[in-house]
Amino acid sequence: MEKQLDVEDLFIDFLSSFMDKRGVRKYSERINKMIGYRHKSLEVDFNDLLSYNEELANKIVADAKNVIPLIERKLMDYIVERDPDYQLEVNRVHVRITSVPRIIQLRKIRSDDINKLISVEGILVRSTSIKERITKIWLQHVPPGCGDEFEWPGEGEEIQESVEMPAVCPRCGKPGQFKWIKEKSEIVDWQKVVVQEKPEEIPAGQLPRQLEAILEDDLVDSARPGDRIKMVGILEIKEDVPIKRGMRSVFDFHMKVNSVEISQKVLDEVMISKEDEEKIKELARDPWIKEKIISSISPSIYGHYEIKEAIALALFGGVPKVMPDGTRIRGDIHLLIIGDPGTAKSQTLQFAARVAPRSVYTTGKGSTAAGLTAAVVREKNTGDYYLEAGALVLADGGIAVIDEIDKMRDEDRVAIHEAMEQQTVSIAKAGIVAKLNARATVIAAGNPKLGRYISERSISDNINLQPTILSRFDLIFILVDKPGENDKLLAEYILNVHRGHEVGDFIDIETLKKYIAYARKYVTPVLTDEAKELIQNFFVEMRRKSSESPDSPILITPRQLEALIRMSEAYAKISLRNEVRRDDAERAINIMRIFLENVGLDVESGKMDIDTIMTGKPKSARDKMTTILEIIDDISSMEECAKVGKIIKEAEKRSLDKDSVQKVIQDMRKSGLIYESKPDCYKKV
Repeated sequence: MEKQLDVEDLFIDFLSSFMDKRGVRKYSERINKMIGYRHKSLEVDFNDLLSYNEELANKIVADAKNVIPLIERKLMDYIVERDPDYQLEVNRVHVRITSVPRIIQLRKIRSDDINKLISVEGILVRSTSIKERITKIWLQHVPPGCGDEFEWPGEGEEIQESVEMPAVCPRCGKPGQFKWIKEKSEIVDWQKVVVQEKPEEIPAGQLPRQLEAILEDDLVDSARPGDRIKMVGILEIKEDVPIKRGMRSVFDFHMKVNSVEISQKVLDEVMISKEDEEKIKELARDPWIKEKIISSISPSIYGHYEIKEAIALALFGGVPKVMPDGTRIRGDIHLLIIGDPGTAKSQTLQFAARVAPRSVYTTGKGSTAAGLTAAVVREKNTGDYYLEAGALVLADGGIAVIDEIDKMRDEDRVAIHEAMEQQTVSIAKAGIVAKLNARATVIAAGNPKLGRYISERSISDNINLQPTILSRFDLIFILVDKPGENDKLLAEYILNVHRGHEVGDFIDIETLKKYIAYARKYVTPVLTDEAKELIQNFFVEMRRKSSESPDSPILITPRQLEALIRMSEAYAKISLRNEVRRDDAERAINIMRIFLENVGLDVESGKMDIDTIMTGKPKSARDKMTTILEIIDDISSMEECAKVGKIIKEAEKRSLDKDSVQKVIQDMRKSGLIYESKPDCYKKV
């Protein structure tokens, strides 16, 4: 007991006398703030405790369960001495210990850690709604007992897992019935959360480990699903039911949380030392750094330079902006690769996931809408509803890689629309209405609808994706497997890779990962006047071509303009420059041109038309549709319905060929614009 008193007095001495490097009494200031603002918690840095008295620090870690309540009560007395009115508004104080050096991985928690103060890191994946836990209750000994009211349990004790009624009345010493007086009872806010290992820390082929944790009082709702957190707390055995004869002897862990730090704002996953920083800056001085980084992406894959360049842009990303009215403009560059089988799409995507400082890899076939965004889950034991974060929320601040996006069901694919543009995930299920952050770059890949890409067809005919999702990608690339003169070089490259020969001078994956993390964390480029003028002129010129005649298709929209700005910023980030120069803007315009000429092309007219991506139908197809609808309308107003022969005859007068007319009729019938009232006779819906 003497030792415990020592701990209490020593702790108060520490609070009143500890000075930081500047000679400021750090904790005296914090206590004054607590008294002034009526705060409940005092944050104590473990390193300060360690430098003040090692024995005290070790005692707190080894016997946290007993020591922390003692020092909290002593702190309350210390504050009340200085301001007696404090206890009228605040009934309890907490000592929140941060920066505990012993960080234990979730999969390495063992029985030796029980009842000790430990620190864990992970992603908060679930949280319940806030509930109330009773810490003290007032009871009345019901007549024929003495009728007295008393506090239970006694001084210095609290109700823990379950309420156990007294056997006899502490006032009269007799047994009897006891009535609970709710108004006088002490309660505290309570919330259960589940923390999961970070995706990048899970060993290959292993399931992610989870740990249940209890947040109380002012810690409730301090973090939400998707946040990356560091928790300090006491590891305990979870007792869901009171111990009785014949029960199971196997228990789970859970943590009583003492403090929570949210570390999602910065890329803390990658440790960058002073030497790493020097190496990164040295690399950035190379005038050919852009080319070096692009060729270091998937170095075992031959060619595909533009796609490697696009992946580099997506990995570095642009600069997100928040407008004065609260509107958020994303900085993430979304990329879609559509290609023939055997063109190394999955390999390239796997590499992007490995080299990104924070990433989540998923495939379309095994992903549902709930798994990608968020879900409301019901717990078996209690029937409580949890909010559980999905892949895009876990990838917040990083990269979400979705392979085989074409294999996803339409209703699941729709779920990622909001995450791609607004960068949030909204959920309204089982009475839980919430909005979670999903500020992630999406890199997706898929196969063409008919197995191989058919150049004579438009992109919407080739890809099994709706225009609504296609329009959200900043860059779309098509990989076509064409036999040709490069086949000898391709074969030689693959054979050399298989023989283990180094093919070219590349930046190793660890250095590249640190380089990307450094650029994303510290480099925020701003457009120079030259770059701004160049992008503006390109956009205006493309729009001018669109307005040359009423028949001209739209070549570019403001969505592509925003993509150009993001890509220019990404090029500047690759060089670790805080300004976007003219050459960055030129490269962004060049890659945008490649994308528009390959993908935004109306295959019938041979002209560029952004509507092939934005609406799924180029202007030429829309014009044909309008003409044929008019013809059907005219014929069916005079006759019962419009026969196919008459429609074709009328359309040929307006210089439309028979095949394309039949195709348009089939398309309109599928989309429900016309219906067949008699065999081969159509009417407008």
